[in-house]
Amino acid sequence: MTEQVNIKSFLEEDIGSGDITAAIIPEAMTAEAEVVTREDMVLCGQAWFDAVFKYLDANVSIEWLASEGEAVGKNTVLCKLSGAARGLLTGERSALNLLQTLSATASVARQYADAVSGTACKVLDTRKTIPGLRNAQKYAVACGGCYNHRIGLYDGVLIKENHIIAAGSIAQAVRSARTLSSVPVEVEVETMQEFLEAVAAEPDRIMLDNFSLEAMAEAVKINSGAIELEASGNIELDNIRGVAETGVDYISIGALTKHVKAVDLSMRIKLVH
Repeated sequence: MTEQVNIKSFLEEDIGSGDITAAIIPEAMTAEAEVVTREDMVLCGQAWFDAVFKYLDANVSIEWLASEGEAVGKNTVLCKLSGAARGLLTGERSALNLLQTLSATASVARQYADAVSGTACKVLDTRKTIPGLRNAQKYAVACGGCYNHRIGLYDGVLIKENHIIAAGSIAQAVRSARTLSSVPVEVEVETMQEFLEAVAAEPDRIMLDNFSLEAMAEAVKINSGAIELEASGNIELDNIRGVAETGVDYISIGALTKHVKAVDLSMRIKLVH
């Protein structure tokens, strides 16, 4: 997955013209380190973490004590490192930034995946990602047990209110989209009347935006499995189960990537010689 993330750009942002502080450490000095989590989490981002240190020092040794996607408790030692002290100190912040952010994304995704467990509904992410980390966060969502919506504006059509107004109607918007590309076409609707118009237009998926549970259940009944249905809007952990039980196929949650709070990690370094 690291080919989708420019590790070099992260390090250049932090190091700039050079790590002046690390330069006070003798070049030949070696060190050992361990990364510890201060809270319960789902581990995600090992490849990005490893890539930071390998970029700085190909000889660094990293031993992971937990697996990617594994749920671990607070105070767990996640990995141990050894190598040149300068490289470990220089890479510490960038590596932890990536690991704590991706682990946070995976941890939130796991909560949502567990909330709909046992239903046929899949929880999707959105494009509400941290700039520069979209592919990484999309990976973390999958690592946590949820699923990816479209990656960007190029691999799926999502027709919203302004698109419909500009096109003239839902039917015309869908027809135009079909002539432009073979990617999946989705229409967002806000009322039952718009839903019925969308059903008639036969897109690949219809997004029910801010529908009540009763309206969702009615839409599911009317649709009778003909078109994929996705629910969105004001759906959180405390009410997602009820939404899933209406029979919709998908629920999209922007909070999977937008509201993440970085996991509290620390890296403890011990100089060897």
